[in-house]
Amino acid sequence: MPTTSDAELKNLPETQHALQLVGPGKLVLNSSKAVIKPTGRQILAKVEAVGLCFSDLKLLKQFSKHPRKMAVVSGIDQQILDGLPSYAPDNKPTVPGHEALVRIIAVGEDCCIFKPGQRMLIQADTRHIMTPITNIAIGYGMEGGLQEYWLSDERVMCDESTGEKFLIPVDDSQCASAITLVEPWACVESSYVSQERTTIKPAGRLLVVADAGTKIEGISGGFSPDGPPAGITTLLAEDKQEEVLSALNLPVTQAADLASLDEEGYDDIIYFGSSAKTLNILNDKLANSGIINIVTAGQLIGENVSVGVGRVHYGLTRWIGTTTSDAAMSYRNIPTTGELRNNDRTLIVGAAGPMGQMHVIRDVCAGIEGVSIVATDFDAARLDALETKTAAIATQRQVDLKMVDPRSEPIEGTFTYIALMVPIGALVAEAIIQSSQGCLINIFAGIPAPTRHDLDLDTYIARDCFMFGTSGSRVTDMLIVLDKVITGQLDTNCSVDAVCGMAGAADGIGAVENRSVPGKILVYPELTNMGLINLDELVDHYPTVAEKLSDGLWTIEAEKELLSAAKA
Repeated sequence: MPTTSDAELKNLPETQHALQLVGPGKLVLNSSKAVIKPTGRQILAKVEAVGLCFSDLKLLKQFSKHPRKMAVVSGIDQQILDGLPSYAPDNKPTVPGHEALVRIIAVGEDCCIFKPGQRMLIQADTRHIMTPITNIAIGYGMEGGLQEYWLSDERVMCDESTGEKFLIPVDDSQCASAITLVEPWACVESSYVSQERTTIKPAGRLLVVADAGTKIEGISGGFSPDGPPAGITTLLAEDKQEEVLSALNLPVTQAADLASLDEEGYDDIIYFGSSAKTLNILNDKLANSGIINIVTAGQLIGENVSVGVGRVHYGLTRWIGTTTSDAAMSYRNIPTTGELRNNDRTLIVGAAGPMGQMHVIRDVCAGIEGVSIVATDFDAARLDALETKTAAIATQRQVDLKMVDPRSEPIEGTFTYIALMVPIGALVAEAIIQSSQGCLINIFAGIPAPTRHDLDLDTYIARDCFMFGTSGSRVTDMLIVLDKVITGQLDTNCSVDAVCGMAGAADGIGAVENRSVPGKILVYPELTNMGLINLDELVDHYPTVAEKLSDGLWTIEAEKELLSAAKA
């Protein structure tokens, strides 16, 4: 594997500009952070562009308590981490910026996977390296892209047990901004294309709870073709209910009461009954990625149930149900993915923020027949900006798109698809009220994981609703979006509303927090002295760059001119 020549290494600067997070809420622009030459299997890259994200605020506020900044416990040798200066767990200062495009300029003498000259899009979630709670990530416990030069290691950026690489090669045909924004767009894409489990988990832990007078039916109809669960834990009111389960020929363990059940201990829970009190307790027994199936047999719960809506997003938990007595019916209503369907009447709540804009544009460009979209926001100016970006595209794609500010105009009718961009539990409850039969409720916003909210599960079950959520993206999602960008199906640049260099990066994060910039903010680290500038203000700062915009939208020509004009 060739390494960078001695001459190229000699030309590297000794120091660089970097935005460092040194404590909760404490961002510091360091103009003399060392540029460290790679050794062993380390790689050094020049950062071309970085997108700012709402998730950066979570790190800013939580710092060492953020699960992706905690110390690594598995997946990579500690000796590798000890020799990697960019490993920044716990209270160590880190560099944010997980949406980044880089070009490798130097590699250590033992590198065998990546090489100098490669232009690489970062997938931040290095899922093979685990903290006590989740995987570590670039821009969290590993330094991110808000610096001129980025150092990592091949064994961080490649899972050698599977061969999955977290650096995606891209050519020079696309501008840096368009490629950088593939990562946040991939998070949106993931929420539509991620596969849903539609059966009881094979070899998993199944809990069956049945009230008195209920009939147990259809459990085997929910088994996967790959096999049944490993065993069944039961909490049954009548002996005859036990007889039905015995016929399944699976190991059965009888629980004493609800309180004795393991917390987050079951991959699947089937509840034959309609007690809100029981459901409130069962909520805490569901494991991550678990499914709870409520079989009411026509009985009403009669009151709201406290549901862990935050775990639907972060824990990938799912709630299903049926008004029949057949448990298998509920699994038939689970969609294979969260994709839009033909003729979906779609509501996007909080549509005019950066991620909401992406949902609207993605859905308009999805090519799904007969889709109509109502995009709502409490910010009229943001809605106007969104309409400016999307009206022509919607007309061209023959998508009925309407902007609504609910403060001045009621949201009319019901919907078959609802996407939530605002992390508020009450909006999930409202979505159920606004649902039509078979409604998919995409909880895209990261409602804090411990959050519970009272939901009308009677309506949810009667209308065959399905709420789901995803967190982050995978390499496969990024490749889908990258292909859309390269083929011209999607222009990620339409998300850009402001640009800056390192001098404006902290202000950019502040703008994300204050919602003062509706779309995405792009940071170009090589422009060390450039502050934050909205696109509509470019003419006052760099008129030659403003001339390169297309109807106010960011372009490859504008980027080239900015990199020339702002550096001069």
